[in-house]
Amino acid sequence: MSTAIAYVGLGANLGNPASTLTGAIKTLENTAGILQVQHSGLYQSDPVNAPGPAYVNAVAKLTTTLAPLPLLQILRALETEHGRERSFQNAPRTLDLDLLLYDQLEFATPTLIVPHPRMHSRAFVLKPLIELAGETLEIQQIPVSDWLTTCTDQFCRKL
Repeated sequence: MSTAIAYVGLGANLGNPASTLTGAIKTLENTAGILQVQHSGLYQSDPVNAPGPAYVNAVAKLTTTLAPLPLLQILRALETEHGRERSFQNAPRTLDLDLLLYDQLEFATPTLIVPHPRMHSRAFVLKPLIELAGETLEIQQIPVSDWLTTCTDQFCRKL
């Protein structure tokens, strides 16, 4: 049984976002095929290109035996369990789970692109990712801390 390291972005801005993220992390800790979960602290950020209340965000590091697509299916099912609706792009969410990185893999399918195609431009992903993985982690051979310097105009603070 081989293992992989996957990073998952978590976010919510409807209901009780902090409680929702905490609950989602607990669910991931008890999911078959996920051996270990570490997570960042919680961050608050403004919605990107959409109306609505502020988001609460975090990043989780998973040690898993699941391949990327089965892991994505579990993340989508967890979103659905929390009432996630995909009514329009960037709609407010009860829970959003994005597979950001999976080992050093780079690939694209109709349902999944890894690394996540917009993570490098989102401070609410990069700040908790740096907290969890360190500044030397790279996205497409560029340190995460370098990507963060291009997002300085985005509001994102640790709670």
